[in-house]
Amino acid sequence: MSTDRKVRLTPEGKVRLENELKHLNTVRMPELSQRIQDATEHGDISDNSEYEEMKEEYMHLESRVYELTQTLEHAEIIQAGSGDGTVQLGSKFTVRDEEGIEEVWILVNSAEASSSENRVSAESPAGKALHGKRAGDDATVQTPGGAFTYSIIDVE
Repeated sequence: MSTDRKVRLTPEGKVRLENELKHLNTVRMPELSQRIQDATEHGDISDNSEYEEMKEEYMHLESRVYELTQTLEHAEIIQAGSGDGTVQLGSKFTVRDEEGIEEVWILVNSAEASSSENRVSAESPAGKALHGKRAGDDATVQTPGGAFTYSIIDVE
């Protein structure tokens, strides 16, 4: 990550990333370190696939800690939406899909995107298609699986 590049996060997104970082540093990393230490103290690790998997997991966790730290160090907190009625980074908005199903989404930076929480990355095909739209507009999302159309019902 470039040292001069800001990462625009919602206040909630920043808290979520801080909580994840704290959990990794205070729970997951110490747990895994202890398991690795136990494995090295109790026998031959030269041909131990479980030990190798733990080392790989530890490297993955270290990488995630670094990524979170860099993201938070370069975070610029944004307020919800632009207030002009268009879908912008931080906007909460309601969409209706082609089957008539309505959902409330929030447009966020990719660092805080979560499909299970309806937090849509601004860099995703849906985020790009919805960005700048207003209530009453339709947005067609192009994906490898085909095109989908969403109607914007409301923008908060």
